[in-house]
Amino acid sequence: MHPIERLRYVARAGGVEQATLVRETASALSAFGDDSIGLVTACRRIIDRHPTSGPLWWLCARVLVGEHPRDEAWNALEEIEDDRTGGALGYSLPDDSVVCVIGWPEIAGEALVKRGDATVLAVDVGGEATGLVQRLYRADSEAVDITPDRMAGAVASSTLVVVESDAVGPTHALAVAGSLPAVLLAREAGVPVWLVAGVGRLLPARMWEGMLARRDPGGDDLWEFDEDIIPLDFVDAIVGPKGPQSPDIAIRRTDCPVAVELFKDVGNQGGSW
Repeated sequence: MHPIERLRYVARAGGVEQATLVRETASALSAFGDDSIGLVTACRRIIDRHPTSGPLWWLCARVLVGEHPRDEAWNALEEIEDDRTGGALGYSLPDDSVVCVIGWPEIAGEALVKRGDATVLAVDVGGEATGLVQRLYRADSEAVDITPDRMAGAVASSTLVVVESDAVGPTHALAVAGSLPAVLLAREAGVPVWLVAGVGRLLPARMWEGMLARRDPGGDDLWEFDEDIIPLDFVDAIVGPKGPQSPDIAIRRTDCPVAVELFKDVGNQGGSW
């Protein structure tokens, strides 16, 4: 497939796991070689289509800032595929815990399947929790599909609330809509909150602000956003490849460079896909 066609496919893809988005994007971007103008255009268009994907911002920034874009693309992909966050989460969960999750979190979901001894209360946002519950059933794990109106009871009954983020800034994180109410309920009930943020999710301040500038609900109403913004002050730990860490320690591990070419106020680099 021609790299432009591959990028169009990635740009239009919806509901795709972050690792898959990075894999397809890295493969396409690596084909641009020394075409710096084409590379900037491709990165901006991908970000336009997936403005809240921390791993894609991280990948595109590395490719644009790095001395050898092709090598940076493949190195970033290797780091995403070698991400140990899921294993670290599974290892760190308390024995026989009751874990409340929102929807079907990509990393946390697989960690819970492998862990096996946790009871999972999956709050059904976006119609995804049922799929996770069925996946857990097939793995002989105990799981309950929770309707949103039962969220308060589920949170209060939990040992731990686990929320997954695809983008984390210095003071806030993005998580699927419905996550903020769960976090607030957990604080009220005294239930710890862990934020799962794998490789490529942590952004420095300027990149975080650039991402928020591109975030668009598609309308004028705040309830049309697909993600909640969660203050890190409401989170007890951020779980990454090294396991749970306090937020102030965890955010120091960001390795995303600042690529001003991706910011919205930089001149448009071409038409839309």
